[in-house]
Amino acid sequence: MRPAHRTAAALLATLAFLIPTTDPTPARAATPKDAATPKDARVLWIDRSTVAWPRTLGDPTRPHHLTYDAGREARGTLDLTRLPDGLTPAQRAKYPHLAAGYDAYRVDGRGRERTALTGRLVAETDGVTTGVQIPGVLDDLYAGAAAGATLGPVFRDGRPTLSVWAPTARDVALELDGRTVPMRRDDTSGVWSVTGGRDWTGKPYRYAVTVHAPAAGEVVTNRVTDPYSTALTADSARSLVTDLADPALAPAGWRGLRKPKAVPPRDAAVQELHIRDFSVADRTAKHPGQYLAFTDPSSAGTRHLRELARAGTSYVHLLPAFDFATVPERPADQDRPACDLAALPADSERQQECSGKTAARDAYNWGYDPLHYTVPEGSYASDPDGPRRTLEFRRMVQGLADDGLRTVMDVVYNHTAASGQSERSVLDRIVPGYYHRLLDDGAVAGSTCCAGTAPEHAMMGKLVVDSVVTWAKEYKVDGFRFDLMGHHPKANILAVRRALDALTPAKDGVDGRSVILYGEGWNFGEAANDARFVQATQKNMAGTGIATFSDRARDAVRGGGPFDEDPRVQGFASGLFTAPNDSPANGSPAEQRARLLHAQDLLKVGLSGSLAGYRFTDTSGRAVRGADVDYNGSPAGYADAPGDALAYADAHDNETLYDALAFKLPRGTSPADRARAQVLALATAALSQGPSLSQAGTDLLRSKSLDRNSYDSGDWFNAIHWDCRDGNGFGRGLPPAADNAAKWPYARPLLADPALRPGCGPVTAASAAYRDLLRIRTTEKAFRQATTADVQAALSFPLSGRDETPGVITMRLGDLVVVFNATTGWRSQRIGELTGVRYGLHPVQAGGSDPVVKGAVYDAVSGTFAVPGRTVAVFRAG
Repeated sequence: MRPAHRTAAALLATLAFLIPTTDPTPARAATPKDAATPKDARVLWIDRSTVAWPRTLGDPTRPHHLTYDAGREARGTLDLTRLPDGLTPAQRAKYPHLAAGYDAYRVDGRGRERTALTGRLVAETDGVTTGVQIPGVLDDLYAGAAAGATLGPVFRDGRPTLSVWAPTARDVALELDGRTVPMRRDDTSGVWSVTGGRDWTGKPYRYAVTVHAPAAGEVVTNRVTDPYSTALTADSARSLVTDLADPALAPAGWRGLRKPKAVPPRDAAVQELHIRDFSVADRTAKHPGQYLAFTDPSSAGTRHLRELARAGTSYVHLLPAFDFATVPERPADQDRPACDLAALPADSERQQECSGKTAARDAYNWGYDPLHYTVPEGSYASDPDGPRRTLEFRRMVQGLADDGLRTVMDVVYNHTAASGQSERSVLDRIVPGYYHRLLDDGAVAGSTCCAGTAPEHAMMGKLVVDSVVTWAKEYKVDGFRFDLMGHHPKANILAVRRALDALTPAKDGVDGRSVILYGEGWNFGEAANDARFVQATQKNMAGTGIATFSDRARDAVRGGGPFDEDPRVQGFASGLFTAPNDSPANGSPAEQRARLLHAQDLLKVGLSGSLAGYRFTDTSGRAVRGADVDYNGSPAGYADAPGDALAYADAHDNETLYDALAFKLPRGTSPADRARAQVLALATAALSQGPSLSQAGTDLLRSKSLDRNSYDSGDWFNAIHWDCRDGNGFGRGLPPAADNAAKWPYARPLLADPALRPGCGPVTAASAAYRDLLRIRTTEKAFRQATTADVQAALSFPLSGRDETPGVITMRLGDLVVVFNATTGWRSQRIGELTGVRYGLHPVQAGGSDPVVKGAVYDAVSGTFAVPGRTVAVFRAG
């Protein structure tokens, strides 16, 4: 998910379908109606003895205090004393956003801090009243003891203990299968727990949490599911007392499951795939749209995954498969478009209009709206009401392993579906005001499109670590892709790494060191530029072995950027300068040439693995490092080693690669040439150093009918069509108006053009050519350099400089020479230093599927490589 791709309004519109995860029953108000909780919270209680107070709030010479009302016998005032030296260096380091603009006050707590936190809490001075942000003091008082607690259901000798962290709650009771059971509070940790009998197993439960909720302005009793749930009833109405170690939840062979051999992160080749997209339109699938579709060995989708695995794909990256909020889980409750979508014109508005009417209650969503982080999503299970989702998720992992693939999960710990007293708020209704990142006025941060969480708070950070470890240990997940990872502290992601590394086959059944991690290291929002902590962004994660998506080469090869008003802005593979379209946004021929040459420099950095220290000659003739090449004001190279940056040409966000090229290539480009341009673009990622990712179906020219943000567009726009006779998805109507209407004038004539709906020939050719490239990447060790020094020694661009051919990149890598010819015609590239050295077309391509690349030739007498247009040719010495 890239920032701003899913607007808050668009995603919140999908939250209209209400799931009864909680049932608020307001308790009797514990405070007078004239003492309502303030609507803002501008004062921060950062530890048990310190309050940070905005200097612009009130007169610092007047008395300041905190008042609390925790019930009839627990009301009082905590006096505050201004500290002339302000926040300590340690406090400023922990809270950098408070370093300027806040005074520090000592809290005269006298042991009343814990009591004060269980009721209405207000900061006051001389006529000024505001609420108080409490995460810091909660961490100081409780997190040390709570950090080691095991939360959720834990079984010992068949007897479950249920535990929940609720330090500000006045009472927590367990509602189990229609009866209420008291829970015991540990005052040191703030954890409430209860142990039951064996007969509790399989029973539905939730917690009745009596707590002061600032969003309600009073004490309420929230009936809430368990944030550490291991299983759920349908539509997440109740948690289930479930032991993931129960043999009944393990498919045959689960304990001894043998995975394909792990590859180092720098070698990973990843297919990004949405579970429903994979099989819902596959007529050969026995379990369309479900986890079990990955256990159908003869389905078209599974056969295609096996072909990719044989070619070198090592991982399938599943879009969110945890329990999310916006899909009714029972098929009977799911709406379906009432129109005959297939009968409508290719450029019609009616498909999106009809699909939009059912979007809020259909079976489709990407799933970036988490409800329970550590339970499989129920809508993908054959029965969402109970633990079959656990069994079937495990069978899916087995099925992928049988096909030669390891499993990556897309995880979304950076936000929740809702906060406050919302029906879909779980965390915030148990510990109000703690789990989410609060802005200066106390509002929940929404820069991620939803209610942003705060993994910098100890117990939210613990939830992230505990959840990931559960998926790795109990579900044998082999990797994790962190959505908007830049909104996490770097320390939190490194804690995940350490926790995984501690898992061993002997103790845990998995080798945690083999689990790969990568994520979106975008730098934006309230956390940007390390404003609140050192972020897990691109530059900060360099050197950690945890990769971040690199958008530099992606933009260079496609052209333009995700937010262009005119989608026809061209790039290296889409014809910039060499096959110009008629868009004025591309500029004059001279401007296009200059932009193309700069794009080639960006691609060279990308092919190096986005290394900051990689040295080469740029197209102006300068000796530069990757970090010296400009990318929209930032260094193009930021990685310390191969494996720090993940290369890709398309992913689920933005238009598919085929759709981007449909906008950008000249209208008259033939289907065969569009397919060749697609393979060329994919090659810039597949043949780079470091890991690479491709969206599933991209090798088959997958289209979403020009939809740039299909998170809620339904099966009609999203489904993958494995059978080329069903088309590639192009021309299924104008994409949904909410995110695409501004581009409809560009989209309509394209969708109406039958020439842009490729037949089986181009689809089959593109897929086969891509697999040939994967085989070369996998079999040639030169593509798997371990260090920057190794890359520097092996990789060069011998023709880079002022005389470089626009539209052609010539790469020398060990005993290989790779020519990326993005122009429309033959190009010859002479490397004088190779005169007399024997080269031939790589055996995979020489005996491969593409007849055009087989025409590529090398003349040893002159050291000249000649390559056809829109072709990537790999030559090997010898």
